[in-house]
Amino acid sequence: MPSLSSVRLRKLARLAMALPLAGLLAGCNAVVLSPSGDIAAQQRDLLVFSTVLMLVIIIPVMALTVLFAWRYRQSNKTARYEPDWDHSTQLELVIWAAPLLIIIILGAITWTGTHLLDPYRPLERVAAGRPVTKEVKPLDVQVVALDWKWLFIYPEYGVASVNEMAAPVDRPINFKITASAVMNSFYVPALAGMIYAMPGMETKLHAVINAPGEYEGISSNYSGAGFSGMRFRFHGVDQAGFDQWIAKARGGEGALDRAAYLALEKPSQNVPVRYYNAVAPDLYRAILNMCVDPNKPDKMCMDKMMAIDAKGGLGKEGINNVRPLLHDKYARRGAVLGPDPYYVSDYCEVPRPGALDAWKSGVPALSSRSAGIAGAGLSLPPASRQPTQLSAAQPG
Repeated sequence: MPSLSSVRLRKLARLAMALPLAGLLAGCNAVVLSPSGDIAAQQRDLLVFSTVLMLVIIIPVMALTVLFAWRYRQSNKTARYEPDWDHSTQLELVIWAAPLLIIIILGAITWTGTHLLDPYRPLERVAAGRPVTKEVKPLDVQVVALDWKWLFIYPEYGVASVNEMAAPVDRPINFKITASAVMNSFYVPALAGMIYAMPGMETKLHAVINAPGEYEGISSNYSGAGFSGMRFRFHGVDQAGFDQWIAKARGGEGALDRAAYLALEKPSQNVPVRYYNAVAPDLYRAILNMCVDPNKPDKMCMDKMMAIDAKGGLGKEGINNVRPLLHDKYARRGAVLGPDPYYVSDYCEVPRPGALDAWKSGVPALSSRSAGIAGAGLSLPPASRQPTQLSAAQPG
């Protein structure tokens, strides 16, 4: 028989071994289970409810596994031995009915949660029991994922920031999110769920922060060498604090025009916080449609390409429309792959009633020959362009 002192020593040794593990657990960040935004809180509730509901089956199964192994062990001669038993209607009902009921409940809450927590769905409340009123104006924030930093544009205030953003508490936020070259994922765990940022595409996220504080934002999708440093700070502040933050941004280092954006877009790591006191009004649209370069002002933007495609496209020649997009995606971040520099510069429309009169000024001769494509309500080519010049593309 071991002595009492040796038993105590073994218990103390096991406790000492467990202390380092407890220290590691103390460093865990439980922000997902303790968020500060209403959308993230609803997502947390959905996660907890689903987990508890599944444990209703998991815990009894684990307990019964241990019980059966002990009850029907070989040394237990009192256990019933029925080698020919193969069916019990009561057991079958329990085994199948309980999981089926749980699946039905999970399916119901998943369906409702998918619609109510759709990131594209405008907010109907800022917190439980506090609906969004018509007087509340959402804050618009345009987000661009760059290599390897985050750009935030506030179109209402005409300012921008890098790796830092702020928003008033209890004010709905409408995020419009895109990327410059590589897919990322925009994620503020305390605010709402993650959503992808993709080049040439726009995703949306509606969210609200309900408690003041400083929160961490990350990219949750690997995007290359500088991914680990692609973090930003999200400040939840009152209206006075937000006004101060906007004032600080307006004292930034300069304007964010197209040339400044192209310099910022170049891959860089661990970029410090930066502010811009002015933003070109059409910059976000140009970023989204991959036509930022000021040295190519006549480069066809992607939304114009899509408008042409909506009217039937340019046939085989339209393949060239994709090439400049790939050039922007690869060449701007220094990749050796991708196509040679090339861009679609313009298009011609089928003359519409009165359209030729607009071309007469400065055009020595008009041709009755018409182009093979009509834009979807797009602007006419400049008068300096001859109607007979029907080429839709030129090398850049």
